[in-house]
Amino acid sequence: MRWVWFHKLGSPKYFYFWSKPLALPLFFLGCLCLVVGLVWGLAFAPADYQQGNSFRIIYIHVPVAMLAQSCYFALGVAGFVYLVWQMKIAPIFIKSMAPIGAVMALIALVSGAIWGKPTWGTWWIWDARLTSVLVLFLLYMGIIALQNALDDLVLANKATAVVSVVGLINLPIIKYSVVWWNTLHQGATFTLMEKPAMPAAMWIPLLICVVGLYCFVASLVLWRMQSEIMQREHRSSWVKQEVMYNNGF
Repeated sequence: MRWVWFHKLGSPKYFYFWSKPLALPLFFLGCLCLVVGLVWGLAFAPADYQQGNSFRIIYIHVPVAMLAQSCYFALGVAGFVYLVWQMKIAPIFIKSMAPIGAVMALIALVSGAIWGKPTWGTWWIWDARLTSVLVLFLLYMGIIALQNALDDLVLANKATAVVSVVGLINLPIIKYSVVWWNTLHQGATFTLMEKPAMPAAMWIPLLICVVGLYCFVASLVLWRMQSEIMQREHRSSWVKQEVMYNNGF
């Protein structure tokens, strides 16, 4: 009985109706937090004593970098769930999340390059952290390519699940690359065990941006999953009833 809720989540129909009321509130909460955090960080937070105003890109770079890794961790979990329990919702989640994760990884790379130029004097270097994030972006693109290249849906689901799980090995490399190797990249901005080194006027807006982006991405994933569920289950009677209801019949 304790796992009934878990198996219910694997049902596309149950997930669709469970998640439907959540997407819009998450979207507005995410937008509100992003606006507050970005305006606070970009316009009112004090300049860094070493980097000046160029550090303000942290309010974009750090949240998207965290999301890029979190999205892939979620893909890996979904891939494991599909390979072990064959839950139908897992490949739907992977297909919905992968493009968003790829965008997060790309923005992290671009914003990191923009930040690196005034800080390190170069747009790019084959640094361990930068290279491992580039690998993360390529993993996302590989998953998207597999989904589009394979006509057999079952094979596509299995292949993307395997890549999602195997690619998890890159996440600890990203996280600990600044510890294991001598890199130009600074250490983690946030940790669960230590108080942030920067003053509260800097890290509070950053934290708000992080929370806002998590909510914003969650809302996008829910909408994409609901759309994918409707497409995959379009022959089901409940989908036909839902379409008629949404059209006012």
